[in-house]
Amino acid sequence: MTSRTVSSLRRPRLLALLRLAVPYVMLGAMGPAMAGGFFDHLRVTDPFDTETETSSAPEVPWQAREPLPKVPEPRHGSGAEISGPLSLAQITDLALMNNPETREAWAVARAQAAELGIARSLYWPQLDGLANLTHSRSLSSAGASVPEQTRYGPSVSLAYVLFDFGAREGEVEAARYRLLASNLQQNRVLQDVVLLVEQTYYQVLGVERLVSANEEALKSAQASLSAANIRRQAGLATIGDVYRAETAVGQARLTVQRAEGELSKARGQLAVALGMPVSTRVNLLPWPVQPPLARVAESLDLILDQAKSMRPDLVAAEAQVRAARAGVQTAKAAGLPTLELAVNGGRTGFLDEERVTSNSYSIAVNLRIPLFTGFRDTYSVRLAEAETEQAEAARDGLHRQSSLEVWQAYYDLNTAMTGIDTSSGVLRSADQSSAVALARYRSGVGSLLDLLTAQSDEANAQVQWIQSQFDWYTALARLTHARGALLPSLSS
Repeated sequence: MTSRTVSSLRRPRLLALLRLAVPYVMLGAMGPAMAGGFFDHLRVTDPFDTETETSSAPEVPWQAREPLPKVPEPRHGSGAEISGPLSLAQITDLALMNNPETREAWAVARAQAAELGIARSLYWPQLDGLANLTHSRSLSSAGASVPEQTRYGPSVSLAYVLFDFGAREGEVEAARYRLLASNLQQNRVLQDVVLLVEQTYYQVLGVERLVSANEEALKSAQASLSAANIRRQAGLATIGDVYRAETAVGQARLTVQRAEGELSKARGQLAVALGMPVSTRVNLLPWPVQPPLARVAESLDLILDQAKSMRPDLVAAEAQVRAARAGVQTAKAAGLPTLELAVNGGRTGFLDEERVTSNSYSIAVNLRIPLFTGFRDTYSVRLAEAETEQAEAARDGLHRQSSLEVWQAYYDLNTAMTGIDTSSGVLRSADQSSAVALARYRSGVGSLLDLLTAQSDEANAQVQWIQSQFDWYTALARLTHARGALLPSLSS
């Protein structure tokens, strides 16, 4: 067959293929312009019928068709760990071991460490192996068949980036700072848990003291009622005095019941803070009758400076800023050329015994130049720069918030210390006034109104004294937390 004959055979076949392809190409080009027209009638809006997996209307609640996943019981410590009265240090250790927030923060840090490993892997070559088995048969342009052939064999390819204008360096730097931020955030979570334990610990002890104080107030009200009944039987008091005393007893009993309810709530909060079931009863050692009153030895300016360098979350915010800046470097390098090394090697065998097994090898150095990416690199840089500005703003906001926390806790501590002195004096006076009023009423000199007023003043003074102690302990805990370190130095 001559070349002219072969050419004459190819031309009609090529024309036939073009006639078939042109309509499909035109339809593909016209498709976007015809959106909303003919193709709307052919479009399948929900081919997998996913809308049936939701509720039928916004106001209709969703109903599960299958059993819902069962939520497992959370991991927590055993009750044997809290059998006896525990100190603040002991329950703090329990909380750090059992509170799920500490486990979560640790897992986040470990995940970020793995991210750093992924970033460092970019400095290593990528080695891939391939084993293939290929069966093929092709037709010649003249219609003659070529014998079938089956090829097989392994191949190995190696790819390695030699130079990328700092793209990998930026990714590693960003991952390293994100890991630093995660580790510091874990430390801050530990401090948050310690603060939570301290607050709930003092709250439980404070409410226990309030329950005891309210029970004493109830006993005083009952003593007043007994005295009123005795005076009425002697004709020295009216039934109105008895009713008024009964009202005072009822109010005192209601106050006790409310305080007991608050105590149950506080105990549940403490159990949850320790990572225990909410119903766990934790016995605590009582706080000192008189707290160790002291002022902070350091100046407020010194504590503010210490918070700037010692608070883990504030340093973590700075690490996030530096990670974002490294991301800008990576984004800028993505639009620059990269120099790559490519090595390939393989062995090809044929099941046909007439063919001989062959080996192939290749090595190349490629310069990859991104000419146009649809402005993706441009917007990637803008995104990285905006994220850097966001991280800087978050850091500055946290710095101001930390300064405010130190400021408030510092003055709360000083106010609570003076409040303890004042409330102690008020309580002594109220105790004496109540005792005198009761004696005067029993002797027939004083009135019931004077007695009830004195007892109310005594109960209020007791509450204020307990509240002042609670405020002092919690203010000291908050100042320690705001400072981001151990207890501040105290002076008598």
